[in-house]
Amino acid sequence: MADADIITEHSKAVPVPGWLAKLCGVFAGIGGITLLALMLMTVASVTLRGVIGKPIPGDYEMVELGSAIAIFCFLPWCQVNGGNVLVDFFTQKSSARTNHLLEAIGDLIYLLIAALLLWRMYHGATEMRSYAEQTMVLRIPVWYSFIAIIPAMALLVATCTATMIGHIRMARV
Repeated sequence: MADADIITEHSKAVPVPGWLAKLCGVFAGIGGITLLALMLMTVASVTLRGVIGKPIPGDYEMVELGSAIAIFCFLPWCQVNGGNVLVDFFTQKSSARTNHLLEAIGDLIYLLIAALLLWRMYHGATEMRSYAEQTMVLRIPVWYSFIAIIPAMALLVATCTATMIGHIRMARV
């Protein structure tokens, strides 16, 4: 039981501005609705394939685009709630201050990776738009998915910044 308490203690979320937490919740809701729609579409497609032998055309590409949107919309929510995987084997007996400093370093690394991904995704989306890249069956422009993904990545950058600052503040206490 003591190990569970230690894990809970080390995986607590830090305070962030309320508007940021709410915005992360909105994006998680968008991800959840997208995932629900994909699930219903997949069930309908499999049912149609079994009953009449004709699935929903382009179901695989809709799952591909929708999954990307859902995943990126969930990332800020996971970060703001301290839900990312935490390996604390070596830091279980460390002080709260040390753990918050390590969390701040982790958040800084995540922030840098998220900022790099945001920058490259923006350029990737503009290239896909200029090349008019489309899915094979439904001819959906691939860059459409970036309409949700790029703001979600920008929100992740903001969330990583806020949690990093929160961990730094908690380390000072």
